[in-house]
Amino acid sequence: MLYPTPLLCRAAPARLLLGPGCSRWLSLSCPRQVVMPAWVINRYGQNNVLRLANNMVLPFIRLPNEVIIRVHAASLNPIDVNMRSGYGAAALNIRRDPLKIKTTGNEFPLILGRDVSGVVMECGLSVSCFKPGDEVSLKPKGLSHTEAAALPYVGLTAWSAMNQTGGLNQNNCAGKRILIVGASGGVGTFAIQLMKAWGAHVTAVCSQDAKSLVTKLGADDVIDYKSGDTEEQLKLLPLFDFILDNVGGSTEKWALHFLKRWSGATYVTLVTPFLLNMDRLGVADGMLQTGITMSTKAVKHLCKGVHYRWAFFTPSGIFLDEIAELVNSGKIHPVIDEVFSFSEVPKAFLKVEQGHARGKIVINVLNKI
Repeated sequence: MLYPTPLLCRAAPARLLLGPGCSRWLSLSCPRQVVMPAWVINRYGQNNVLRLANNMVLPFIRLPNEVIIRVHAASLNPIDVNMRSGYGAAALNIRRDPLKIKTTGNEFPLILGRDVSGVVMECGLSVSCFKPGDEVSLKPKGLSHTEAAALPYVGLTAWSAMNQTGGLNQNNCAGKRILIVGASGGVGTFAIQLMKAWGAHVTAVCSQDAKSLVTKLGADDVIDYKSGDTEEQLKLLPLFDFILDNVGGSTEKWALHFLKRWSGATYVTLVTPFLLNMDRLGVADGMLQTGITMSTKAVKHLCKGVHYRWAFFTPSGIFLDEIAELVNSGKIHPVIDEVFSFSEVPKAFLKVEQGHARGKIVINVLNKI
């Protein structure tokens, strides 16, 4: 999404927003040999592979359910940095070219990014939910484009983990004890606000310098993982009904001990080997290995009285609507660590790569805060 003018939307969220039943062959606008600037990569690697291309061809509508968006702001996520280095390439290349017709490396030049806020420029024939001039993605009225760009990916990821995977909603969260590990990042800061909006008691695990932030967002208890052993600190608190793990690694080894057994308590992690397995083993063997790993862990922990789950970002126009309602009602606010200009995209990638951002890193594409 790291380019200042048109973005062609035809991915899953666009199809969901614009409705099913669309023909996939009809071309709706003539190709235009108009170029635009964009940050691209021509190979996978470190930050030095990013380059500014001033002659990228402007996208044009090919399918009736597509829209073209003039990008005002975009934001970066850790997965964007990982994908710059080749993470998920096997799975994404299968999606781009399922029949393997094209040559290896055909995805380049590749534009990274998944979050965007902007204005619709052009719509396909079957698009009824949007018209030229509309702000997207269903941008909350009280937010600037810079603020709105910080919400979609982290919001839908948290929603997927806590609602779709964890079964939490506004009707069953009152009084439930929620533990969020990695609470000061993009997903964590959104998850705190979502759980408080739904009436839960939230314990946040983060470093001391993020304590004031997560407390302001509504966290009831804060555990500083740098001030002592996290497990020992958690032993002083009652057990939890739900744990969201944004960190992974060794966290999984101890976190499930702090769930209420035989009560439906659930541990959900966003750090999974799914794409890594496909990169390492190939798509078929990688999916097989992922299934074996997931099912083995789920059964192991179910025998101990707790549920073990993986969660992933899930595109959904319906959930974006619900998030927009929470934002408009003042229950959720975008949390932005730093805003970079379009010319500073490499600096923004480095900021994300260094970790410990408090909320989101945003690219202010049109230089209007």
